[in-house]
Amino acid sequence: MTSLRGGVRVPKDDVRIEANGTIDLLNALIGKLRVMPEISDEWKPYLQDIQKELMTVMSHVATPKDKTNPRTLHVVELTVRMEQKMDEVMAKIEEHTHFILPTGSLASAEIHIARTIARQAERRLWTVNRNYPIDPSVMQFMNRLSDFLFVMTKEQLQRENVQPENWK
Repeated sequence: MTSLRGGVRVPKDDVRIEANGTIDLLNALIGKLRVMPEISDEWKPYLQDIQKELMTVMSHVATPKDKTNPRTLHVVELTVRMEQKMDEVMAKIEEHTHFILPTGSLASAEIHIARTIARQAERRLWTVNRNYPIDPSVMQFMNRLSDFLFVMTKEQLQRENVQPENWK
């Protein structure tokens, strides 16, 4: 057994614990990206804000239905900023029309891992949402986060002058 926010005891494999474990894994990997010298400094403030918001999301997921969470979500604002950054980057980089393999460089591969974990966290949150409703803006943030990381990967490859490996 483990505790949710406010001391409510639940099994270790409760869907909320599973979702938060996946978000925690994502947060740790994003922390790794922030300290990698290969990652451009222009991405690091976004990654820091994402980490902070993931902590708030975990707090909300761990708050039982009958409890109030005092932490304010900023997912709407952060999602807008991420979308603006994606648009800015996509206007500057070469368009790819194929699926690309998660490879190219160590940094791009690490970003791809974060992207896949973001997708996994989003799926876990949909499972939670069936019984413990989650703010729809959190779900949109998690969906856009994986897209944000994909765009970051594409920019990383271009900055390193590495051709993406297309899957055919």
